[in-house]
Amino acid sequence: MEKDDDGMITDFPLISADTRFDAVVLANGEFPVHPVPLGILRGASHVVCCDGAVMNLPFTPTAVIGDGDSLSAEGKLRLKGLFHQVSEQEDNDLTKATRFCLGRGWRRLAYLGATGKREDHTLGNISLLVRYMREMGARPTMITDYGYFTPARGRQLFQSFPGQQVSIFNYGCRALDSQGLRWDSYPYQMAWQGTLNEAVGDSFMLAGDGDYMVFRTFEAKK
Repeated sequence: MEKDDDGMITDFPLISADTRFDAVVLANGEFPVHPVPLGILRGASHVVCCDGAVMNLPFTPTAVIGDGDSLSAEGKLRLKGLFHQVSEQEDNDLTKATRFCLGRGWRRLAYLGATGKREDHTLGNISLLVRYMREMGARPTMITDYGYFTPARGRQLFQSFPGQQVSIFNYGCRALDSQGLRWDSYPYQMAWQGTLNEAVGDSFMLAGDGDYMVFRTFEAKK
């Protein structure tokens, strides 16, 4: 945790290529190309791949989790000792990988490659972050080539910079207020209503009586 100039504690600093997490979960969506997610991946202490995502990884991961439907018999043999087959279909591979990490005490998790390709998978993966926070006690961040999604609840301070684009998605708040954004927040009823806001300083505050999701961009609006 860090403190801003007013001494308020924040769990939500800016994300950079040097940010470190307990573990990185690599999904089988679009492999990242932006320097920030690539730096996080290269610097990770533990990398857990969702099934076929291991085929895109240029180094050996900590583990590969899934039902194995994206791996050939030869691939499974090559990954002997690293591949943990979980055949149940109640949850997707992202959730299976999350459980694997949490079972080893890794709570602060970065998700890469979880967007792109099929749009239904992208929407599902993003929404799972709230479940991981709410039901599993994880501290998840999903990082794309454009920015990062973070679920939160209650009153929280987010580090930012002037012109940073901020989108807020409501997951059950009946009250939702903000300070430090160009437009005041409210308990949005539709997903689009909280998008395309903008930070006006080095931090902003959100206060809600439930859960919400925040997306922050790497770059300021041009």
